[in-house]
Amino acid sequence: MTGDSRGVLLSKATDITALLITGIWLSALLLGFDWWLVFMLIGYIVILPIVDMLTDGYSSSMPEEFERTWEETFNPKKSADSTGTDDETPSNRDALNTLRDRYARGELTDEQFERKLERLLETESLEDIEDRVSERERA
Repeated sequence: MTGDSRGVLLSKATDITALLITGIWLSALLLGFDWWLVFMLIGYIVILPIVDMLTDGYSSSMPEEFERTWEETFNPKKSADSTGTDDETPSNRDALNTLRDRYARGELTDEQFERKLERLLETESLEDIEDRVSERERA
């Protein structure tokens, strides 16, 4: 198994585990086994969180470089609309608004949105936050 396919498999391990747990307990229920409820509870309360913790480093479904390439390839209108150069760094407010818009349009999964939001907030300075609060109070 190559590194890329292993990364994809690990990034989906929680989803695959949840699907397997659901399939097993649902099959047991429909086949009349008495242990289906115990399996469902243990599966969702014990097994799924353990798998999630073990694969936490692989929670991103797409690396950022691939995301950018994907965006440029399959959404040419958006890449043509972007007028910024690599030397420009957008303000945190613009980046936050862009991030929210992409999430609202469904371009980002919950995990991608949270990861990017955390990274954005880590780079935000105290002065930026104070400026934004003062602007809200004036409005």
